[in-house]
Amino acid sequence: MIRRRSTPWIHRFSRLLIAGIASCGALVTGYLTIVKLSGKEAVCTASSAAAGTAAGCNNVLSSPWATVLGQPLALFGFLAYFGMLVFAVAPLLLKGGENKEQRHKLENLTWMFLLIGSISMTVFSSYLMYVLFSQIKAVCPYCIASALFSLTMLVLTIIGRNWEDIGQIFFTAIIVGMVTLIGTLGVYAGVTPGGTAEQPNQIESGAISFVPKQNPKPGVGWEITTTSGEAEIALARHLKDIGAQEYIAWWCPHCHDQKLLFGKEAYKEVPHTDCAPANNPNAQKQECKAAGIQSYPTWKIKGKTYTGAQSLEELAKVSGYEGPTNFKYYLRR
Repeated sequence: MIRRRSTPWIHRFSRLLIAGIASCGALVTGYLTIVKLSGKEAVCTASSAAAGTAAGCNNVLSSPWATVLGQPLALFGFLAYFGMLVFAVAPLLLKGGENKEQRHKLENLTWMFLLIGSISMTVFSSYLMYVLFSQIKAVCPYCIASALFSLTMLVLTIIGRNWEDIGQIFFTAIIVGMVTLIGTLGVYAGVTPGGTAEQPNQIESGAISFVPKQNPKPGVGWEITTTSGEAEIALARHLKDIGAQEYIAWWCPHCHDQKLLFGKEAYKEVPHTDCAPANNPNAQKQECKAAGIQSYPTWKIKGKTYTGAQSLEELAKVSGYEGPTNFKYYLRR
């Protein structure tokens, strides 16, 4: 009697495993997309690779590499993971019988898409890991997790089916890898740690769009380069009078956005607490823990909490400020 050779378990469950990993990747990149678009801080304060500094996830999100074609890089990552999820589960939605031949064709087609997609994502993630540790010099768990997701999907795609032509894998890997690498280098050709041609590190027409050119000074942060007007100073004093409080971290770029909105003179009047010790940027001071601070900047005004850098108009509104409102600067989103 001839026994039918059993299908290896990895071949039976590879698509489900790829779908599960793609779902995790979509959740991570979807979260980072929301954080980037909202201007808030990610829940992460991983330390920088450079001694005495802190960058972590939020400095990565504020870096010029985090924006592609004017959109958050995380958004493209979300679309890539969602595409991999669709390719993984599409054939599973078709049953046998009349759809058997159609399912076979769809399986072959989607396996090729999975191979191309996972190779592209792995090459791109490898480049970003190089940038992360050599240029930004930060540790970002979200970024590392995404790179591992891409690599794992590639491994599962290769071992998850019985490829009839192994040479097809190598040929596809070489072509797709080269195209992805050339495209990646082209997209980031003008990027430096200080900014890009599309997003210069400067204040233009009153718009604030801060991109760090250098590491912040421990315990101090970056220099406030904007000047204050009468309205900014009046608002800062009003916030002080009503007992408002801002919680910041000296290494936080969005906190520096808030400082730039007020200007050098007015920010001296702003009631604020720096939650990050100068010698341990990953730690949080006790008063900030007691206040339940989870991201920076966070405002406490009249018993309510506001997270992320706030426009001065919004601070004036929620604080009941009735003074001059001819503020000089605004946030460029």
